[in-house]
Amino acid sequence: MMEWQAEGTVIGRRPHGETAVIIDVLTLEHGRHAGVVPGGASQKRAAMLQPGARLTLRWRARQSDQLGSFAAEPLRMRAGLMADPTALAGLNAVCALLVFALPERDPHPMLVQRTEALLDQIEAGADWPPAYLAWEMLLLDEMGFGLDLASCAVTGATEGLAYVSPRSGRAVSRQGAGDWADRLLPLPAVMGGAGDNRGRDLAQGLAITGHFLERRMAPDLVGRPLPAARGRLVRRLLRPAAGPQDG
Repeated sequence: MMEWQAEGTVIGRRPHGETAVIIDVLTLEHGRHAGVVPGGASQKRAAMLQPGARLTLRWRARQSDQLGSFAAEPLRMRAGLMADPTALAGLNAVCALLVFALPERDPHPMLVQRTEALLDQIEAGADWPPAYLAWEMLLLDEMGFGLDLASCAVTGATEGLAYVSPRSGRAVSRQGAGDWADRLLPLPAVMGGAGDNRGRDLAQGLAITGHFLERRMAPDLVGRPLPAARGRLVRRLLRPAAGPQDG
């Protein structure tokens, strides 16, 4: 009999038969891990197993490669994530990207810690979109598609960095860009860029991470399009910045 105990946050759930559910949890020690919760479809248990909820877990299986089952008890419900539409969109995007990208049972302790901190920040209603952008950058890095924004790919300069190469993910300075500037992605100040972004930091940052999530990580690592929850969050986050003609 295989068994472990840990704390974890629910990042996905789906029905299993008439009375059970399968949950995906994010744990520090075991990464993304799935298991059956018997009786998890009941009204009382279902409320405890919503994405974002933090649980104490005991996982058991006859063999290590089996799905196994969870005995779960509530530790922290994070009910505030459900109270605001933008917070809920943030939760859905984080959970969907984790289930999409993380190989099961592959620990990523730094990503787990940053995810927990981000969910706490979203629930608190703080200015969390920049933290979400940084989280997407970390996700790319942890999955092997990290950006290199420390110096110019052309000149080696560490100052005046204004662009990112859409092919290599490396920073490029104004001088290094030359006539190729219009083919590069603008590097906003929130990601270390030196340009005048005129308040479009978040939009430009999400355009960069979105490009590498969609064009590199999704096809190369997973072989499927990005989950729609990410696009819904981006549209919601950028809506306040839209002009009158955009509604």
